[in-house]
Amino acid sequence: MRMIDIIRKKQLSRALSREEIRWFVSGYSSGEIPDYQAAALVMAVWFSGMDEEETAELTSAMAESGEMVDLSGVDGIVVDKHSSGGVADTTTIAAGPIVAACGGMVAKMSGRGLSFSGGTLDKLESIPGFRTDLSMERFIEMVNTCGVSIIGQTKQLVPADRMLYALRDVTSTVDSMPLIAASIMSKKIAGGGNKILLDVKWGSGAFMRTSESAERLASMMVEIGKHTGRDTRALVTDMNQPLGNAVGNALEVEEAIRILRGELEGDLKDLIVELCVHMLEMGEVCSSRSGALREVHQVLEDGSALEKLKEMIGLQGGDPRVCDDVTLLPQAEKRIAVESSVGGWISSMQADEIGIAAAFLGAGRMKKEDVIDPAVGCWMKKRIGDQVSAGEPLAVLYVNRETDAEEAAERIRSAVTVGEGRPKPRDLVVSVLS
Repeated sequence: MRMIDIIRKKQLSRALSREEIRWFVSGYSSGEIPDYQAAALVMAVWFSGMDEEETAELTSAMAESGEMVDLSGVDGIVVDKHSSGGVADTTTIAAGPIVAACGGMVAKMSGRGLSFSGGTLDKLESIPGFRTDLSMERFIEMVNTCGVSIIGQTKQLVPADRMLYALRDVTSTVDSMPLIAASIMSKKIAGGGNKILLDVKWGSGAFMRTSESAERLASMMVEIGKHTGRDTRALVTDMNQPLGNAVGNALEVEEAIRILRGELEGDLKDLIVELCVHMLEMGEVCSSRSGALREVHQVLEDGSALEKLKEMIGLQGGDPRVCDDVTLLPQAEKRIAVESSVGGWISSMQADEIGIAAAFLGAGRMKKEDVIDPAVGCWMKKRIGDQVSAGEPLAVLYVNRETDAEEAAERIRSAVTVGEGRPKPRDLVVSVLS
């Protein structure tokens, strides 16, 4: 085969064969195919797309480019849950312990923050002592012991995706639907999951800006699951404002803990409950939605979900006392209110700008080598549909470097639109595909 022929074929919008796709992935992963030819093919895919068969073959080839995790040692049905990214999305940290407290099994390999989107590993590592670099043996042992473990992906997992993503990032091809779907699903497949629940976001704080594009991506990933023999279900959910109120690593852990303690209500808790219901159904712990809802509410009310989080934290080297005393989490030196300049109703938010504002404070990475400050971020005081008066706080910044505070505050003010009338509420869950 010649790479130039494969590039030309895709430029002409013709479908690539299984053999061509696998030859490309193998050659690029081994270094035999240079970046400039891989970039040409990626750009051709961006313009011409891929059909279902091509996308499924690309996903499988990428998944098999490195280590394939074997979860057969787990004593039960493992359900993997993945979010397509967003702002203040702390669902994994609360949903895992809830499902485990109900008798389910959650073996989760998570990632780090990207652009305005926070990463579960960064959040968990704000807990003093918490380790995300467990061996596979210890990972499986932990799941068998307490029903839940959340660790980082190994460098041996899906190297082809890591190489292709870096290439897409610098060639403006990140937003290719088949490449997004293959990237997400290759990691899920290589991670050993046979039951996969996807939370596909849409809106100003998501990579998919419309509900229609999010549904197309969700449908594509469900089809990949079908092609590769994985039981896959997808929820399309709203990310037109931060999902929770906390944006920042230790702050988001605190919010998850307070939800498990029964202290907070709202969209974040509602979506956590919804995700847990689907995970319990897929994991065959509960045979009906009503039964799953009862189980979830029971473990929240009796405190067993919080105890499960404590157990997981302790087993992964962290200090479980943070669940009883959140001040043991990293604390910022100063709090600064971001006040509204006008009165009215909160009509919209640019959630990505709020995520970037937190990153400016040190909660995220502006460059890949940046070191995250786990204590900083912001706590939103208002949500879409709330009324606000001039001079009333929209958010509170948690700051260690005051020099960055004014730019972060201005970004939040600009990100929040205040109108005259109360906006119509939107559905948190737009659709479910399976």
